[in-house]
Amino acid sequence: MDYKPYSQEWHRKRYLSEALGQYFDDYVEVDLIYRDIMSILSERMNASLGEYHRVSDLESKFLEK
Repeated sequence: MDYKPYSQEWHRKRYLSEALGQYFDDYVEVDLIYRDIMSILSERMNASLGEYHRVSDLESKFLEK
């Protein structure tokens, strides 16, 4: 997918491409690339879940009163 040059989307794709390119340039095993990506996604999911719980707790406080 092509994005307008220098747009936010273009930069995101460029950063991702550079990161993946570095893995391949360093001859990193595919399984390690997979584990690293899954680790990053897991960290993000855990952080998001924690934020959800904080918001949910605050909402509960409002509903109690």
